[in-house]
Amino acid sequence: MSTIPWQDRPENSKDVMWRYSENPIIDRYSIPSSNSIFNSAVVPFGDGYAGVFRCDNKAVQMNIFAGFSKDGINWDINHEPIEMKSGNTEMIESSYKYDPRVVWIEDRYWITWCNGYNGPTIGIGYTFDFKEFFQCENAFLPFNRNGVLFPQKINGKYAMLSRPSDNGHTPFGDIWISYSPDMKYWGEHRLVMKPSQFEKSAWQCTKVGAGPIPILTDEGWLMIYHGVINTCNGFRYAMGSALLDTDSPDQVKYRTQPYLLGPAETYEMVGDVPNVVFPCAALHDFEEDKLAVYYGAADTHVAIAFGKLSEVIQFTKDNSL
Repeated sequence: MSTIPWQDRPENSKDVMWRYSENPIIDRYSIPSSNSIFNSAVVPFGDGYAGVFRCDNKAVQMNIFAGFSKDGINWDINHEPIEMKSGNTEMIESSYKYDPRVVWIEDRYWITWCNGYNGPTIGIGYTFDFKEFFQCENAFLPFNRNGVLFPQKINGKYAMLSRPSDNGHTPFGDIWISYSPDMKYWGEHRLVMKPSQFEKSAWQCTKVGAGPIPILTDEGWLMIYHGVINTCNGFRYAMGSALLDTDSPDQVKYRTQPYLLGPAETYEMVGDVPNVVFPCAALHDFEEDKLAVYYGAADTHVAIAFGKLSEVIQFTKDNSL
């Protein structure tokens, strides 16, 4: 029995990643107040899983909620948003919270999210039990999104990927890495990856942003990311992968020219924001060679896709820009 959610590749499919046949796993109305639930984070916890979920209410106020699951597929999400206590700061102002990521580092679960503080920036918090949450200093000045922590220190420092942005629907976006000695003060900002040239890989030619927590493999850090093209019908988001150097993750060894998964099913193409596959979390099992990626579908639902870790890594190397 797999330690993570899993469904075998469908017959006659040769795709490197494939969708769960019962997608979406979380409906937009899964709690009484919600207009949509999407772009959410999941980690192993206890004898099952815990998560932090983006739930926009029917006033379209954006906030994050805790949830729990025995199998990683069927979720019980709290009906009230997370209430933060002071962590390493007394300044825990937030006008909105969305697109969380969660990672275990050393002795606690760290959470990052897009935090509303005079514009979008990266909020940081932590929890030990998914019941009590502590908010820390924002990592950066506005404007920034897609803050994704590495699961261990690199050269003795915490490391975070992010995508500097603007205050709206940003028509640009590069992936950067920053370092911190203490989860409070961040610096040593380095460029990791820019959008591709239109002629070479148009699906990721407008902006790119980090997705789930990177996974350390023998080939380097496996980074699942989103790429965007601005079409005559608006932004289209798809999922790609890259391999970053283990010790210097600002160095990209490989990145996919074709996408791993793009919007094709109705629940990905129709919703509050059409044509969106937005990965935010991943579970992996090295022994069983399995990868499960949670993604937001059309800014409306949560869905899941599967792949073999070894195949995703090889695909990334064989189909690199």
